[in-house]
Amino acid sequence: MSEAIRLEPGDRAPDFTLTDADGNEVNLGKVLADTGKKVVLYFYPAAMTPGCTTQACDFRDNLRDFDSAGFTVLGISPDTTDKLVEFRDKEGLTFTLLGDPDKDTLRAYGAFGEKKNYGRLVQGVIRSTIIVATDGTVDKAFYNVKATGHVDRVKRELGL
Repeated sequence: MSEAIRLEPGDRAPDFTLTDADGNEVNLGKVLADTGKKVVLYFYPAAMTPGCTTQACDFRDNLRDFDSAGFTVLGISPDTTDKLVEFRDKEGLTFTLLGDPDKDTLRAYGAFGEKKNYGRLVQGVIRSTIIVATDGTVDKAFYNVKATGHVDRVKRELGL
């Protein structure tokens, strides 16, 4: 198993087009151009699991702070559209969830690769958050984050 890439501030954020919970295609470049906002891309392993639910609900509960500070939040996982709909509806999530079942975007962002799970090395989603500036470059990159308390850490790092 090989080490995943890691994006650094100043790197060009890989563009992508993924499907949201409603079956619509969402393109990063278009989101940046249409909203004029920075984008918080957070990568999580699986909808409907305890840690991912905690993290998603934290983003939901803090969405107003991100929005008023000029950020759009997008959650990305390898889940199917059906699973994203179930997750969104069950937890009342009010930001866009995107599915990457092929894991191409996850890999491009360094959010899929070798990680430790209960002391064993496995291939999987590396819980990560990438802040993309309006010019399409990486502003901040957080890898191997914990679900609990992560949203507060991101807010502190962004001065929110």
